[in-house]
Amino acid sequence: MSATTPRITAVDTYDIRFPTSRELDGSDAMNPDPDYSAAYVVLRTSDGEPEGHGFTFTIGRGNDVQVAAIDALRPHVVGRSVAELCADPGSLSRDLIGDSQLRWLGPEKGVMHMAVGAVLNAVWDLAAKRAGKPLWQLLADADPEWLVSQVDFRYIADALTPDEALELLRKGRQGAADRSRHLREVGYPAYTTSPGWLGYSDEKLTRLAAQAVADGFTQIKLKVGADLEDDIRRCRVAREAVGPRIRMAIDANQRWNVAEAIEWTSALAAFDPYWIEEPTSPDDVLGHAAIRRGVHPIKVATGEHVQNRIVFKQLLQAGAIDVLQLDSARVAGVNENLAILLLAARFDVPVCPHAGGVGLCELVQHLSMFDYVALSGTTEDRVIEFVDHLHQHFLDPVVIDNGHYRAPTAPGFSAEMDQAAIDTYRYPDGAFWAADLAGGGKEELS
Repeated sequence: MSATTPRITAVDTYDIRFPTSRELDGSDAMNPDPDYSAAYVVLRTSDGEPEGHGFTFTIGRGNDVQVAAIDALRPHVVGRSVAELCADPGSLSRDLIGDSQLRWLGPEKGVMHMAVGAVLNAVWDLAAKRAGKPLWQLLADADPEWLVSQVDFRYIADALTPDEALELLRKGRQGAADRSRHLREVGYPAYTTSPGWLGYSDEKLTRLAAQAVADGFTQIKLKVGADLEDDIRRCRVAREAVGPRIRMAIDANQRWNVAEAIEWTSALAAFDPYWIEEPTSPDDVLGHAAIRRGVHPIKVATGEHVQNRIVFKQLLQAGAIDVLQLDSARVAGVNENLAILLLAARFDVPVCPHAGGVGLCELVQHLSMFDYVALSGTTEDRVIEFVDHLHQHFLDPVVIDNGHYRAPTAPGFSAEMDQAAIDTYRYPDGAFWAADLAGGGKEELS
C-alpha cells in the first residue's frame, strides 16, 4: 500500500446504547420504553487523522443486528482510495446499494439500507473534514453539477429529472452568500419535543413547555395516540402553558388506522394543533392522502420512518403530506437525502426534519442548513426538531440559541462521539452496561 495514496484500512463498528427508558425519555404511544442507541461506525485511514464517523439510530434491542448489517458492508469499503471516495461518495453509494446479493435483503429498505446510510454518512464526515468545512458548507459550496452526480435518479425520474434538479440547484445558488451570512449570525429555527413525551406527568409537561417558550422556541410537540381522554387533557395543559400564539404539533407515531386518525385528530382540533405527525403507517401513501383531506386545515407531516426516496416521491405526487420530515439516518445517507430535499423543492413542500434520538440533531442540522443556503432559499414554515438528550457525548454538539440551531463551524458532519462515551455505553461490555448486567447498575446517565 503506497504511503502517498491514503486508503481506508478498517471499518470499526460499535453497539452503543443509552438507558433512556429509565426516565421515560423518548416515550410515545408505539415506543413506551426506548433505550436510545447508535450502530456506530468509524472509517480508519492509512494516514491517520482525520477519520470518518457515522451511525444509524435504533431504540435498544436489535442494535446488534444493525451493527452486523454494517459489518457486512466492510469488504466494499476497506482498501478504497480516500481521495477518490471523498471526491465521489456517490460511487460507494452505487456499489453498496447495488450489491446484487445484499440488495435482496431490501431492496433499498430496512436494516441493510440503514447500514448503507451509516457508512455513507461516515464517508461524508470524512470528506468534509478533509475539505476543512462543516458538511452544510461543503454541500452549499459544491458545484450544482457535482451535487446532481451524487443523486440516484432511478425510480424518481418521473417526478424529478437530473435537468430539473440542476435547475433547482442553480436557482438555489442565487443569494446563497447572503443566506450563509444570515445563517451564521442568526441560526436555523428549531422546535422542541422535550416537553411532550407520553410518559411525563402533567407537572413536568407544564414546566418544560413554559421553559421552551422562555428559551425562544415558537413551536413544541406532544406525543399522542395511547388514550384519547388523556390526550385531550394533556393538549389542554400544554396549550394553557404556552398560550395561543405558540405552534403546537402532535405526533401519533404510526398508531392509528386511517378512519381512527381522522376521528382522533378531529377530537384534538380544539387545541389548534399545527400538524399531526405519523398518523398511520409510513408506507400507506393513500392513507396519508385520505387523512390529509379528512383533517384539513390541520397539516399532515411524516417521514422519519419513510424508507427511501421512492416512497417520499409517492407521498408528494399523491398530495399526501403538507410537511416532509426527512431523517438523517433512516435512508441511505446524505446521497439519498439530497434526492429527498430536491423532491421537496420540486413539489414546494417544506422540510422539517426528524431529530432527537442519539446524534440525529447533530446530523440533520447540516441538511436543513444546506437546503436553506443553496436550494430552497427559505426557512418559512421550516423548523428542525430539537430534543435535549445525549448531546454531551459528541465532540461537536448542537448549540441552541433563542430557539435556533447555531450553524456548526467545525469541519465534518458533527457525527463523532467522545471516546469516553463509547467506552462507557458500548453494549454489553462498556463500563455502564457491564456494571448494570452484573447487578450493580447506575441510576442515572453519567
